[in-house]
Amino acid sequence: MKAAAFSLSQFCQAFKTIVRQALEGGGPPRALSRLRWLFAPNLLSFGYALRTTLSSLIALGIALWWELGSPQWAALTVWMVAQGTRGKSIAKARWHMFGMVVGTVCALVLVGSMPQSPLLYIFWVAAGIGGFCFVGTLLPGPATMTNYRIHGMRASGFTYAIIALDGAAAPDQIFHIAMARATYITLGIVVETTISSLFQYRLGLRARNRLATNFVQALDGAVPALVRLLGGDRTAVANSPGVFTTIVSLSDQVEFAEVEMGEHQHEGDHARAALAAIAVLMSRGLDLGALLSMPESQGKDYREIAGEVAAFLQTIPQRLSDDLPAAPVLRELIALRATCTQLAATCLEQEMIAATHPPIDIAQESSLSREGQLLHKLGALLDELQQAIEQFEMSRNPVPHDHFRYPMRSYRDWRMAFTNSLRASVTIFGSGVIWITTGWTDGLTFMMFVSIVCALFSTLEQPALATQAFLHGTIFVVGMCGLLDLWVMAQPTIYETLALCLAVPMLVGGLAFAWPPLVLAAVAYNLFLPILVGPMNQGRMDEILYFNTALPLFLAMVFSMWMYRLFLPFDPDGLRWDLRVSILRRLRRLAQKRAAPPMTEIIGRGVDGFVRLASMTTDDRNTYVRDRYVSGVLSGMTIELNLLRLRGILARDILPADARHATQAMMNRMQQFSGRYGGQYGRTARAADLAVEYLSRMEQAETNLSVREEMLRVLASLHVIATELKENQAFFDASSPYLDRAFSSS
Repeated sequence: MKAAAFSLSQFCQAFKTIVRQALEGGGPPRALSRLRWLFAPNLLSFGYALRTTLSSLIALGIALWWELGSPQWAALTVWMVAQGTRGKSIAKARWHMFGMVVGTVCALVLVGSMPQSPLLYIFWVAAGIGGFCFVGTLLPGPATMTNYRIHGMRASGFTYAIIALDGAAAPDQIFHIAMARATYITLGIVVETTISSLFQYRLGLRARNRLATNFVQALDGAVPALVRLLGGDRTAVANSPGVFTTIVSLSDQVEFAEVEMGEHQHEGDHARAALAAIAVLMSRGLDLGALLSMPESQGKDYREIAGEVAAFLQTIPQRLSDDLPAAPVLRELIALRATCTQLAATCLEQEMIAATHPPIDIAQESSLSREGQLLHKLGALLDELQQAIEQFEMSRNPVPHDHFRYPMRSYRDWRMAFTNSLRASVTIFGSGVIWITTGWTDGLTFMMFVSIVCALFSTLEQPALATQAFLHGTIFVVGMCGLLDLWVMAQPTIYETLALCLAVPMLVGGLAFAWPPLVLAAVAYNLFLPILVGPMNQGRMDEILYFNTALPLFLAMVFSMWMYRLFLPFDPDGLRWDLRVSILRRLRRLAQKRAAPPMTEIIGRGVDGFVRLASMTTDDRNTYVRDRYVSGVLSGMTIELNLLRLRGILARDILPADARHATQAMMNRMQQFSGRYGGQYGRTARAADLAVEYLSRMEQAETNLSVREEMLRVLASLHVIATELKENQAFFDASSPYLDRAFSSS
């Protein structure tokens, strides 16, 4: 008896331990800990799930009250537009409404044009959704589920599909069908935005605080790399690509904060400028790292000021995270900048003395010149940091009548846009051919689900992985709805009971959506739950109707995933190659005598490159290739910024004729820099080295102080360009194919 009691006590203790580990996440990993999102969600996740569940049930109740034919579409729309914050929800709702209008108009035109030709009709359904995917891929920003401009095109394809395919069965009722679907979508958007507003308070203040937090977070990621750089680790910046992806994700948050602030004074533009300045700050750090590789470049003055700057950098995130004015930080920064300028001037004077007073010490003159270039680049780094903090302060304390604008431009991949469009069109057309050739009664439903998947995921970088996660969510929702339709839904006779039956399954879906590893699976679960349940005023979904809906849904997911893997599959090597070629093309264009692009465009494209690399290297086991591309993208942005500075120096026309000619010769060679066909990389790299060598000799003989200072700026930028070309030869030498063993070997 005692043994039994003891065993029971042990069992109870073990059970308590397992539950505690699942709830708290402590102890050794256990399978049950994966369900913490369900058993122990945080307050924000639970609030989102509860709010969205209430909104969905209210939208469903209103649709039933109005006796609409397909009320499940209202509940579905709520889950499509609901997000964790007020700004995200409103931004997504706006673009969803826009997409709904566009999709509705296009569907009306299609049905009115060719209702009597099934094959041609299917072709234009597929082509229409492919066109929306094409436009969505070209819209600015990363192709993620949080880019709501792209979501507008997804919503257009979604609405276009459900209206056009419903209208195919009853073309004479297409206007009523379109208006009904538009009513459901509008109802869902209105209910979700209204309910979400009730759960939010002090939005403007919270949005401004979020802008400040975003900047401090980005700066906190950049500071360690810069401190290591100033300590002598010249590879610290190149090995910190995560800072750039953080900047992009935080830039998206700026847009949502602007929505929450409503009438604002360009706080968001100042916040974007501050984040962009951090990106330029990292590029300046790479400049400094390139100059640190020169022998005998770190003199006593540089080491002292670098130590002071490093100590100052370590204090900035904490000092700016407090709600205190940034003026003391700026004063200290300006003092450091002034010291750096004075040291650079002193170094230049000493260099002039060594060059003009016998006995002439060539070695000392060369060493002083290199230290002067370092001090110049360190001063430029401090300038960029000052600009970042000033923009941060402007975002936190806006001034009246401010007209500042700072858009972040991104890269447009036309090849990917065409690929996404063609893949979606072929997949949808293939599903339509299956429907026509087999005469499947529910083939239209099958095609509709395939169209929905293609509209939602064709603009993503890796749609095959997204559809795989979508399939997992579909399996769960089919099982859950089987339980509801075949057992639970037979009981309710009033709406209140129906809402209670649906509340728990919807709440589970909301909690799953708030946990990042389950986002895509939760999207499928939440979207298809109302469809498979199919609540109606007159009757309920019976067993036959359930199976005739669940089977096409499951087969549509399998077919879409299969097509995404079979037809134009995701090719990371090809996408990286396109990115590489585009960088070389931008270098050529920037060196030409045409209008120079703004710095925002260079920064935006460089940062966008890091996002694209992050999205296409999730399954890449070859770390060597990944690291070379990451380093190459950062190096490409750094070279672009230095070419822009060289163009500015040439435009000022202070350089002597010979120095100007040598610099322009390097620019002319860069205009032909394809990286391919008989050593173009070697010629460009050699031109940069020759320009450095020639201007170094000229700078040693120059007696005019202002001209010599300008030549030091040119030399610093040329040194950076030459070093980056040399350090990243594997990336810039495109004469080697991207699958070449020498490039891709680990």
